[in-house]
Amino acid sequence: MTAEKLTWLQRTKLQLKGSVIKAIYKHVLWCGAFGFLISLLYHFKMPVSQPILGSVIPSIVLGLLLVFRTNTAYERFWEGRKCWGSLVNNIRNLARQIWVSIDEISPEDKENKITALNLLVAFAVTTKIHLRGEVVNSELQDLMPSSKYIKLKIMNNPPIEVAFWIGDYLQQQYHRNCLNSYQLTSMQELLNSLVDNLGACERILKTPMPLAYSIHLKQLLLLYCFLFPFQIVESLGWWTGLIAAFVGFTVFGIEAIGLEIENPFGYDSNDLPLDAICETMKHNIDDLITLTPNARSHPGNLTYDKS
Repeated sequence: MTAEKLTWLQRTKLQLKGSVIKAIYKHVLWCGAFGFLISLLYHFKMPVSQPILGSVIPSIVLGLLLVFRTNTAYERFWEGRKCWGSLVNNIRNLARQIWVSIDEISPEDKENKITALNLLVAFAVTTKIHLRGEVVNSELQDLMPSSKYIKLKIMNNPPIEVAFWIGDYLQQQYHRNCLNSYQLTSMQELLNSLVDNLGACERILKTPMPLAYSIHLKQLLLLYCFLFPFQIVESLGWWTGLIAAFVGFTVFGIEAIGLEIENPFGYDSNDLPLDAICETMKHNIDDLITLTPNARSHPGNLTYDKS
């Protein structure tokens, strides 16, 4: 076997990280062991061959239930990804407008703009922490003044507080005539979109799969895998255990995939890479801060130089 083929095999068939094998291997072993037991009883002429049991739970019914389960879970995963993609774009657009459009009248205005841009990153980080049910941590300490960091620790919804600080900063700049009403409206709309993204993620998080549906599906899976060896033992004999294990691997694997991706905001390998997304946004803001608008008096024709 060539090195290229071995690498492909390692990346796909033999890769455990990101797969659901660890979550289902016990179920698969039990299916195989039970199938072997049925084949052993059949070998000793016990009346365990019951092909009619195949009509108890039609395979097409179970298949449709599994497809619905997986599609529903993936829809939640994809909706979460779209929300975070929109959040990233809104932060970039709002950061660009703040950096370019707000005039610097006093010497500390540039530092205040940098603080506001860091608060945009803090909004993404607090959203990530909030969705994971964690408390405010040191990841936010370098993104805001210490007074705000301390206050944020006691907030029930930190992203909303950060959004309030950003909106308050924009209002202050408007009252200081550092931006006009059209610019303020545009920035407030982007800020509102950020809060909408937060709300959409919370909707995904707090609307889990109905419990009754999940329980019923698990019960059907167990019953199906229990009845399956009785259906095939006459045809397969000693192969019953292996085939039963394979069927268990298939159906329990599909159900486990749906369970893993229905909440896309955690730390699992199949969840959204929220840490990497937040780190990317931090780098984007740092790069933006190194740029200086040349033609502030000509907002329609801006160029940038490295400062």
